[in-house]
Amino acid sequence: MPHPHGFSYEQRADGTVVLTHRGRAAGTLRGGRAEKFLAEVGSGDAQMVMARWTGAYRFGNERTARSHPRNQSGRR
Repeated sequence: MPHPHGFSYEQRADGTVVLTHRGRAAGTLRGGRAEKFLAEVGSGDAQMVMARWTGAYRFGNERTARSHPRNQSGRR
């Protein structure tokens, strides 16, 4: 699986955290979830943490899985 890249985040004055991927909004965290995210992103690989929090961590294998024989049922 390729390493995620292109993620960034902005912490606003009101405590809200906005996650972006390649310049487009990918998620907004508020309150306790924002605090938990900030603690986690500070202690690990920031790109991987942001990918996991946005749900965009599976990039790379969808196309190859689509053509696998077990996923071909019903397609002719």
